[in-house]
Amino acid sequence: MARVQEWYGPHTSTAAEWPVDALLTAKGKTTVSVVLPARDEESTVGDIVGVIRRELVERTPLVDEILVVDSNSTDATAERAREAGAHVVAQNEVLSHLPPLTGKGEALWKGLAASKGDIVVYIDADLRSFGAHYVSGLLGPLLADTGTHFVKATYERPYLGSDGIAQQGGGGRVTELVARPLLNMFWPELAGFGQPLGGEYAARRQVLERVPYVTEYGVEFGLLVDLLRLIGLDGMAQVDLGRRTHAHQPLPALGRMAGQILLTAWSRLERQGRVLGSESPARTLLQFGFGGQADLVDLSVAERPPLASLLLEEDVA
Repeated sequence: MARVQEWYGPHTSTAAEWPVDALLTAKGKTTVSVVLPARDEESTVGDIVGVIRRELVERTPLVDEILVVDSNSTDATAERAREAGAHVVAQNEVLSHLPPLTGKGEALWKGLAASKGDIVVYIDADLRSFGAHYVSGLLGPLLADTGTHFVKATYERPYLGSDGIAQQGGGGRVTELVARPLLNMFWPELAGFGQPLGGEYAARRQVLERVPYVTEYGVEFGLLVDLLRLIGLDGMAQVDLGRRTHAHQPLPALGRMAGQILLTAWSRLERQGRVLGSESPARTLLQFGFGGQADLVDLSVAERPPLASLLLEEDVA
């Protein structure tokens, strides 16, 4: 843990340390895209896009592009995002010659392909506590230091009950029960990241295009591990954004997420030559409901290749 302690101080900051005016000066000709993956988020996506447009496009031109990837929504997500000023793309229409896949990671990968900025900022579309500092804070280390290539958000994450009352320290159940133990066991250099599964992070395009994207909920875990090997711990940073509230998933959904993260971790351990199994892990999970019914769910995790490899193939063709 000495390595983590050595890294933590110089590579951890707060959003308040990165005032927008100073970032605008540091930005120069660097272009910035904010990408929001969104599936059935009509109640929140418009407010988030509106804040970014008002504060970071019109008031201070820090952001060049706001892109919402509509991940097969069945509600008015796309309409709310457009009305608020975002450019909206349908997930399956980006690189439409490829067989479509599902999941959050697919939306993120398609967002990377459809966006244009030198720096890409990912923001979840279900946030209820969003402020412009979420974007500016993540941009800070990247614009200030050319040696920083990836920035992850950390924050206080309360659990928001069905009554709407926030319970301190109750959020991030899969993080605490699955992701953090895995990282501490196998990738202890990453133990200093407060929210390894958080959906708010930013990176240089040239870096993101060189790593694969798990298409389901293992995407954040996979990116963290793969980027560690690509750019090293000193190329990574985190910024405290304060407080984050959002809708929470029911327990069965969290079980599926946990299984997908375990499979993602296993694939990385295999790829790095750290485990050798006589057979692959099972890809199914038997879940029991409160009424005693049993459901067998598929945990299979697909993966998109590094976007740079795909673009290179298309150039050659």
